[in-house]
Amino acid sequence: MMLKKLMGFVKEEEGVTMVEYGLILALVAIVAIAAWGFLGESIRDKVTTAGEKVAEAGD
Repeated sequence: MMLKKLMGFVKEEEGVTMVEYGLILALVAIVAIAAWGFLGESIRDKVTTAGEKVAEAGD
């Protein structure tokens, strides 16, 4: 009985589409996390430098 329901779910196109969207979402999340890790420190340094220059210009 359970196997029959599982096979029916696998054969449904809606189920496959949801699985595909889930995999795409997971891939996007992994790429975003990796980009955050690689670029986070660099972006922080640039923002800090820009803030320091703005503070110097205001003095």
